[in-house]
Amino acid sequence: MDTGTHLVFGLGLGGLAMLDPAFSSRPDVMAVVLVATVAGSNAPDLDTLLRLRSNTLYIKHHRGWSHSIPAWFAWTGLITSALLVLNPSLPWRHLAFWVLLSVVVHVLTDLFNSFGAQALLPFSRKWVKWNVIHIFDPFIFSSHILAVFMWAAKIAEPRVIFPVLYGLLVLYYAWRTLVHARAERKVPEADPHRQPGDRYTVLPTMAPYRWNVIRSSEGGRYGVGEWERGRLRWEDAPACDDHPAADVSKRLPDIQAFLARTPFPCAKVKPHSWGYEVRWQDIRYRYRRQYPFVAVVLMDFSFAPLQSYVGWLSDDRLEKRLRINTY
Repeated sequence: MDTGTHLVFGLGLGGLAMLDPAFSSRPDVMAVVLVATVAGSNAPDLDTLLRLRSNTLYIKHHRGWSHSIPAWFAWTGLITSALLVLNPSLPWRHLAFWVLLSVVVHVLTDLFNSFGAQALLPFSRKWVKWNVIHIFDPFIFSSHILAVFMWAAKIAEPRVIFPVLYGLLVLYYAWRTLVHARAERKVPEADPHRQPGDRYTVLPTMAPYRWNVIRSSEGGRYGVGEWERGRLRWEDAPACDDHPAADVSKRLPDIQAFLARTPFPCAKVKPHSWGYEVRWQDIRYRYRRQYPFVAVVLMDFSFAPLQSYVGWLSDDRLEKRLRINTY
């Protein structure tokens, strides 16, 4: 999920922690409990700091070890210990439980979107992604905001607000999972162009009844479309280039980091007067007819790299970046 959603989850879990007798009888520690759950809800994304070194390092490691099973307990130990240093009278077992719960909820909610996480490390390097919830879900975010507002305004007690909130969210996640499973069954049946060997992936959007669809065909061909209320509409068929420049680009760290993170890479090779521009696109993420998650390398005619980039950029911003650095 996005940072804002993890933040409101932390606030919500802090409200839910008020049901714990160890904290409900001590209003003086409410602020510390909120710090604990907010910190736990955001700690796994501290790997974002890798961006300070390079985008490549960040893309390579984001949602990797920081979301792994050992990390759950490492984050819990670090946050709990830091808070106990500041307030030794806190019931540490209860505090550690709520921090651990916040960390686990963070990882679990990340697994429901299309990027996923390597949550099974060190037992498996597999990326777990369930493609059920968009990285930003308006219902999840707004329901948390409403619940926190009701708590702050003293409209109702946290022991009433937050069990209701999380009960509704459990039902919401279950409903979205069922709708996603139904779409996965129906989409292949609705495609008049379906060929033997075609595989379909259904991805979430912010709209509850609209899903993005990727059809993977033999030969590395893709179809990109939408499924909404029982109707399938194809919108794009990105042509991926099979070119020596694309093959050579796979040796570069930026491209390797990108290819390790996407199951749907598509290379575009554009010749220039000075050489080739190889642009790899992740076709999971289509926004305004563009694919903003990219890895790009510029190389001369002998395939020697001139510069490269990996990350999220619109076409316009990417063109400006390349123009500035090329000339």
